[in-house]
Amino acid sequence: MTSAGSVLIAQQQVLERSLAPLEPWFSLEPEALLEHSGSLELSFEWPRASDDPRELSEIPELRVWSLRADALCPWLPLLLERSSGQLTRHVAMLLPHSFSRSEGIRFSPDSLELWMTHRLFLLDHWSRGHGLNCRGNLEQMAAVLGFELDAGFWQGLN
Repeated sequence: MTSAGSVLIAQQQVLERSLAPLEPWFSLEPEALLEHSGSLELSFEWPRASDDPRELSEIPELRVWSLRADALCPWLPLLLERSSGQLTRHVAMLLPHSFSRSEGIRFSPDSLELWMTHRLFLLDHWSRGHGLNCRGNLEQMAAVLGFELDAGFWQGLN
C-alpha cells in the first residue's frame, strides 16, 4: 500500500486471482479503513492490443479477479476513489451494464438496486458492529453510482 492509496494488480496476480496487492488493507482496523474512504485506486497491469476496443470491465479475467476481491473485501467499494471512476469501474466488473462513448457506463437498474441495497445493509452493519458510522460515506457512494437513496432508507436499522 502506498501513501497515495494506489494499488497495482499485475497480470499474473489477475490470472492467479491473487489478492496479495490488497493484503496491506486486510490488516487495517475498520476505523483505519474508513479513514481511506474514497481514496483507493486500483490499476490493472493487463496487456491489450492497440485495436482492442473493450473497456476493462469487459475483460473476463479482470472481472473474475474483481468478483473475488469484492467477495472477500466487502468494504472495497467504500474505499475506492469516486471522482475518477474507480468505484464505477469496479461495480461495472460486478454487474450487467452497457457502455457508450457518449453516455459512459449504464447499469441495469434492477441489478444496481439489488447490489447497492445489499452493500448498504452489509457495510452499515459491519461499521456499526465496530462502533462506527459510515452512512454518510455510503450515501455518497450510492449517489456516485446514480442510486437515489430514499429518505427513510435507514429508518428502523439502528
